[in-house]
Amino acid sequence: MINEQIRDKEVRLISETGEQLGVVEGKEAQRIADEKNLDLVKISPTAKPPVCKIMDYSKYRFEQQKREKEARKKQKTVTVKELRLSPNTDVHDVNVKIKKANEFLKDGDKVKVSIRFRGRELGHTHVAHKILGDFAEAVSELGVIEKPAKMEGRSMVMFLAPKGDKIVKSDKPKQPKEENTNAET
Repeated sequence: MINEQIRDKEVRLISETGEQLGVVEGKEAQRIADEKNLDLVKISPTAKPPVCKIMDYSKYRFEQQKREKEARKKQKTVTVKELRLSPNTDVHDVNVKIKKANEFLKDGDKVKVSIRFRGRELGHTHVAHKILGDFAEAVSELGVIEKPAKMEGRSMVMFLAPKGDKIVKSDKPKQPKEENTNAET
């Protein structure tokens, strides 16, 4: 609220230099602001009595917008790039995906690696754990595991983040029991 919108009987007044002028009547505070050709701005409306400051409101709003614009410039938007594999993806194809993941991580993007299961492939999730474990190891120079591999419907998903970011979780994907890895049919 500014100027005539302030209808409080008494306000705690602060001058344009930041000096406390004490508790004065609302009309008196408005008169002092008008004499200095400045605005009376309510800073803290919940205080008893409300705190008002004498300032150039348009200049204050301009400075505030300028600070907000600078803050928006400094924000970095993080994008998530997805790489899709299947349980029977060939080694060379996986290496191509690893190169692509390294490029994404260098650019500061997060990477979602997903393995989609079709039909009977769903019975061999241990293969996907191994593929994702090897994938994470291959990109460990540039990225770390943000979310370990887990099943989501018919897909197994793992999230990788660039190494510079703060990581919430850096667990390695759980390895399946060794007895099932040799049985390939």
